[in-house]
Amino acid sequence: MKILPVEKIREADAFTIANEPIADIDLMERAATACFSWIAGELDTKRNIHVVAGTGNNGGDGLAIARMLQLKHFPVQVYLVGPLENLSPSCRTNFERFKNIAPKNITIVNGSGSLPVINPGDVIIDSLFGSGLSRPAGGVAATVIRHINECMALTISIDVPSGLFCDSSYKTAEKPAVVEADYTLSFSPPKLAFFFPENDIYLGKWQLLDIGISEEFVELTSVKNYVLDRQMLAPKLKTRNKFDHKGTFGHALLICGGYGKMGAAVLSSHAAIRSGAGLVTLHAPACGLTVIQTAVPEVMMSIDKNEMLVSSIPDLAPYTAIGTGCGLGMGEETQKALKLLIQEANQPLVFDADAINIIAGNKTWLGFLPKHCIFTPHPKEFQRLAGKHKDDYDRLQLQKEFSFRNQAYVVLKGGHTVITTPEGECYFNSTGNPGMASGGSGDVLTGMITGLKAQGYTSLDACLLGVYLHGLAGDFACKETGVEALIAGDIIKHIGKAFQMLYGKF
Repeated sequence: MKILPVEKIREADAFTIANEPIADIDLMERAATACFSWIAGELDTKRNIHVVAGTGNNGGDGLAIARMLQLKHFPVQVYLVGPLENLSPSCRTNFERFKNIAPKNITIVNGSGSLPVINPGDVIIDSLFGSGLSRPAGGVAATVIRHINECMALTISIDVPSGLFCDSSYKTAEKPAVVEADYTLSFSPPKLAFFFPENDIYLGKWQLLDIGISEEFVELTSVKNYVLDRQMLAPKLKTRNKFDHKGTFGHALLICGGYGKMGAAVLSSHAAIRSGAGLVTLHAPACGLTVIQTAVPEVMMSIDKNEMLVSSIPDLAPYTAIGTGCGLGMGEETQKALKLLIQEANQPLVFDADAINIIAGNKTWLGFLPKHCIFTPHPKEFQRLAGKHKDDYDRLQLQKEFSFRNQAYVVLKGGHTVITTPEGECYFNSTGNPGMASGGSGDVLTGMITGLKAQGYTSLDACLLGVYLHGLAGDFACKETGVEALIAGDIIKHIGKAFQMLYGKF
């Protein structure tokens, strides 16, 4: 799924209006109907509803929703923020439509003295500003936004929380005036702002509603940002033939583990073989031999000369993919081994955890990497690797620059894991859940990406499929365990089910 910048969303609306064809007021009605259906299905008709509307088309959406709720006998009050002469044409039409059925239920808000009294048990529908806001909310609008946030009522924002920038960060040190919604009912396609942790406080739970924006326009529009979904990824999966054998599906090498951290090696190697690699070999210190051959008998061992840590690398020739870093440690001998790996490898490498931390402390090594290596950092590891950032938008820019400069793929783990490419593209994940925020989950992801890479997937497709399937397996696991009890091993148990889902087998 594509993420369109705001100017392209406006063009998509205009294209839909011109080519469906449909009048602007009727497209607004379609959007309002979609929101009304969701709201009416969630709320009790006895709850007081306060619709706070602006004078633009977002306000028109809110006024249309207010009319629909009023006609279904919800107790509705409308608060119009701004002078009547500023109403957009379609907003004016919906203002008059609501006025015709409930003229006494409208208040014009022109200052703090006209702010609504809202109780904690009430509901606020925020339609003050839409997605096109280009400067921080100020004046009466900012006062209204802060009042909404102070009321502690259930708040539902239409399209985006009012005051939120969709494509950029705020160029101010002060906290902006943005509605802190419990739910955001947005219109497909999604906005970039929805995928950043810093905006979670404003968005609450967000829901995409299809209002029939032209698929032709979206398909023909070139973008750099995407959301991973089944429609995009299912065609990338390789199919298996009757006479294929283990050699057909590659040989993955994982260089992982150390004394006291062999669990990371178990998880990553187990995930690699569960992801379809024909053969998996783990190179680990001698202390891990019994651990691995007991925990994952399907995995072969390459035993380091050191008892406690990785201090060397094996012959790399037999392997179609190599991943390293999980439980590796940062000892001096291990760092020398990693440097040698970078110098000797011809194929792209997958770096995680301590391998990333070692490279972060030896940045000149980046110049010797093969093209299309994969880095899978969590935010702190990425900061060590690429430097500090001011906000999530700045961090995304740093991530894109790192990918371009080093011709590498970066998988930055988080609530919406984002993958950046050397070409400047960004892919945000749509699967996964907070239960996966526990030790070992990243080791599983590293194993999955390495296992996919071993089978001949490109670095990009290994990242996209690995991240999506990892989150999907976590979602299946979470249904059984709940978020608190989910552990990394549960993700591995559900990798097969995730593949089946992506193949469309259930």
